[in-house]
Amino acid sequence: MNEVMQVLLRRKSVRAYEDRTISEDVKREILHATLRAPTAGNMMLYSILEITDQEAKATLARTCDNQPFIAKASLVWLFLADYQRWWDYFQQTGVREMAEAKGEPMRTPQEGDLFIAFCDALIAAQTAVIAAESVGIGSCYIGDIMENYETHRALFDLPSYALPVCLVCFGYPTKQQRERPLTPRFDEKFIVFENRYRRLGRDEFRAMYREREERLAAGGDHGIHGAGAGAAARPANVGQLMYLRKFNADFTKEMTRSVRAMLRAWTRE
Repeated sequence: MNEVMQVLLRRKSVRAYEDRTISEDVKREILHATLRAPTAGNMMLYSILEITDQEAKATLARTCDNQPFIAKASLVWLFLADYQRWWDYFQQTGVREMAEAKGEPMRTPQEGDLFIAFCDALIAAQTAVIAAESVGIGSCYIGDIMENYETHRALFDLPSYALPVCLVCFGYPTKQQRERPLTPRFDEKFIVFENRYRRLGRDEFRAMYREREERLAAGGDHGIHGAGAGAAARPANVGQLMYLRKFNADFTKEMTRSVRAMLRAWTRE
């Protein structure tokens, strides 16, 4: 197995870091690789904010679903879906006048533009994650950055066409983190199909979730039975567990509200 495949297969989320700074030289290497990420039309529809202000990192630790390790990470990058740069460039290069000369209104960024910018930002983020892994630096994605849009917009002075997609924390993993086993993934037969999408049946779901059901039965329920949860609220299976823990959780509802606010800002509605 070649070295690149080894890096990809050993990567895992790291949430505890050594008290060790990532050098400027190493950071530049990671950034150089990141900026070579695939991008739609070579437009690079993303921006990266390096969060160095400790108060801002502490705020993120609170607004991103209360995750203290964010404030302790050696390096924190915020990836934005960014059409603002191109929109400003269009304004400066006579695009509005060109459109008017053709008898057309100047088009503004819409939902499709946002999706392609999201793709660009996520591809760049994953490239950064793998580049960091290759030099022994762990990372963790923070999707909760999509919550509390108004707070983050003010904190980072974000214009309408630059929206937060993901936050990534980087740092040298502790010994415990390095030795922690990989989190198992679903078997490819449940994920990869040929030519057409295929919905799974009851027996396939039973096989797909067997290991997770066994862990749940053994008490590995990730705290969903926490204080205040009565017997009626206890999940009987992984489907109920994930509905309570993720799909119907307060942070998910806030993310939905926040993303709607982002869409309104993007489409100027």
